[in-house]
Amino acid sequence: MDLKDYIEFANKNPACYLATADSDQPRVRGFLMWYADESGFYFHTGTPKNVCKQLQKNPKIEVCFMAPSQDPAKMKMMRLAGKVEFLDDLKLKARLLEERPFLKAIGTGKPDDPMLAVFKIYAGEAHFWTMESNMRESEIEKIKF
Repeated sequence: MDLKDYIEFANKNPACYLATADSDQPRVRGFLMWYADESGFYFHTGTPKNVCKQLQKNPKIEVCFMAPSQDPAKMKMMRLAGKVEFLDDLKLKARLLEERPFLKAIGTGKPDDPMLAVFKIYAGEAHFWTMESNMRESEIEKIKF
């Protein structure tokens, strides 16, 4: 497996669970990844939200993507642990608003809105998990990106 397999999986299964740290308390919430490519896994949030503040204070993150299946034996997950970088790029934010028009209802609806935050996971480690590998976690192939 290489990075493109992980990018493809995330793009096909963008609904995920994202974990941050709030002091010594883990915080997990559902997220919808925007997109992934060779430069990272891209997300967005609002600057007033706790998740944004937690990531600004501690950029370490873990995300779990899952391919749904009616058969639990065929379920597949991808775990991604890494570091976040916030991107203050007006062209990128304009693209976000074009691709996700529902975000225009939040704040000013413009790329320069200070409430709009775009971030990517740019470095880390990823691996797939299935029921077949359930009890052999230490043997699972991991990639660094």
